[in-house]
Amino acid sequence: MSKFSKLGLRRAAGAVAIASAAVVGLAGMGVGEAAGAPLPNGYKKATGIDGEVVQTWRTAESAYAIPTVANVPTSRGFVLSGNYAAKASEGVGGNLAVTYLVGCQVNLDGLELGLGGSIDFFAQSGGLSGSLNLPLSPGQVAEVSITDKDLSDAGVASIQLSQLSFTLNKCGGFASVRSVAKVTAAKGYSTDDGKLSGEGTLIQSTLYGKPFSIN
Repeated sequence: MSKFSKLGLRRAAGAVAIASAAVVGLAGMGVGEAAGAPLPNGYKKATGIDGEVVQTWRTAESAYAIPTVANVPTSRGFVLSGNYAAKASEGVGGNLAVTYLVGCQVNLDGLELGLGGSIDFFAQSGGLSGSLNLPLSPGQVAEVSITDKDLSDAGVASIQLSQLSFTLNKCGGFASVRSVAKVTAAKGYSTDDGKLSGEGTLIQSTLYGKPFSIN
């Protein structure tokens, strides 16, 4: 079996600050008790050339709008929840990461990661406001990295987001969001010294959620 090593995949400290908890809930401070609008479940199966299999699920995802302190048209708030899980075939290790694509006056249907000019924000586990503040100008797209978790020895990982609140500022037009569950996996998966290495096929599978408006 072939071996590979890939540079440039060092994890940002802020993105993994809460990975070990597997459950993130930041909206309990004054968000309210509004019911979230349900979004479709999702599933994706990826297969490597040597028969390795990685499955990804998205369930119980929801979103709803909330008022902001600024109370102006260029500021709006929203709350997200959802369950994300991954399972790999025997002997395959890896990592499950959850991010959100947030766009101001940009149609996120079919939008893929890696666009030039995108902005990275990294969620922290603390914060008095219990929310993430995103300054986003018209025409911009931000990939907001929430958290990630390595697959267990049994090849599984799950992340639950419970009422995670966002405040989007400086956006005066149409705005929308979609979730992204990304799995990177391989036999002998390792990220020692900021390098991704393993044996056989490197599987990179991305499951996109349905875009929703936050106007």
